[in-house]
Amino acid sequence: MNWIDYLGPMMDGAWITVKLTFYSTILGAIFSFMFGLGKLSRHWYFKVPSVTYIEVFRGTSLLVQMFWLFYALPLVGDLMGINTRIPPVVAGILALSANIGAYGAEVVRGAIQAVSKKQYEAATALNFTPKQTLWRIALPQAIPEMMPPFGNLAIQNLKDTALVSLITISDLAFVSERLRNLTQESAMVYTLALFMYFGMALVLAGMLKMLSQYVGTWRRAAGGK
Repeated sequence: MNWIDYLGPMMDGAWITVKLTFYSTILGAIFSFMFGLGKLSRHWYFKVPSVTYIEVFRGTSLLVQMFWLFYALPLVGDLMGINTRIPPVVAGILALSANIGAYGAEVVRGAIQAVSKKQYEAATALNFTPKQTLWRIALPQAIPEMMPPFGNLAIQNLKDTALVSLITISDLAFVSERLRNLTQESAMVYTLALFMYFGMALVLAGMLKMLSQYVGTWRRAAGGK
């Protein structure tokens, strides 16, 4: 077979990889802010679950998390008499987003804590509430600082999507392995897969760079440094 013959099915798999990356990164960003802010909370009912989530998902393997959601959770549900079976795509997105969210939560926490104490003192002098201080002072200065590490996490998340092939999702890695088994053309198939992953990573990096520049422009327009 010519390498062009592989492109059709591999492009289909790459499109699934793109969708998995998009949805899991967006959901992971939401988790990052939820649990990052929760860890900074003074209230134990926010802080304790946030710390637990961060430590569990940072301290365990993404592959094991994915297997647990797809294979073990339904068995737990059966023991409890409830249906907890979820489609493989949902399991993959949840595992990827929960994993990136745990690391992203530490990025959010670190960026907010890096804001100068003088900024908080000025907010107190202006009689800002903690909520006003967060939204008007801390986050506008912290978000631009979050962008580079968030970009790295997003690219890592793209590469991690290859693991979903192990729970029967027909992503690029799954299609590549199936083609290799059918044709025994290991070098051809995996070289194409390598360049396709690299191409997707380059596009994602470029998009994140533009987003980072936009956020920096927004911050300057809002009066930030």
